[in-house]
Amino acid sequence: MSVKLGTTAQSEVIVDIDNTAINIGSGSLPVFSTPSLVALMENAAVKCLNGFFDESLTTVGIALNIEHLKASSVGEKIIAKATLVNICNRELLFDVEAYDSKGMIGRGSHKRFVINKENFMRKLK
Repeated sequence: MSVKLGTTAQSEVIVDIDNTAINIGSGSLPVFSTPSLVALMENAAVKCLNGFFDESLTTVGIALNIEHLKASSVGEKIIAKATLVNICNRELLFDVEAYDSKGMIGRGSHKRFVINKENFMRKLK
């Protein structure tokens, strides 16, 4: 693997009714949902790895430990940042953070595992 420690990437989204807690079912208020925060953080980690693997390989998420620190309202722009901080064989560890216009709204860590796409899908059959 030619993945490099310290690689970073970002993902962003605007909070709209589709990614609110009340719409997703993770809460009863029209605020950015924790499941949407998780997806955005994972997407930033995936983006960190773009261009590092040949077509036969990809990664799958295997662990996530985050804190959703504060609510964000509809219309806010959310930016998630992932930084690759450790590589242990095929396991990759990322620090993840997310911000809105008022500051940090989430932080934590995310692990991904490098897999062969064909072998992985064959095991599911």
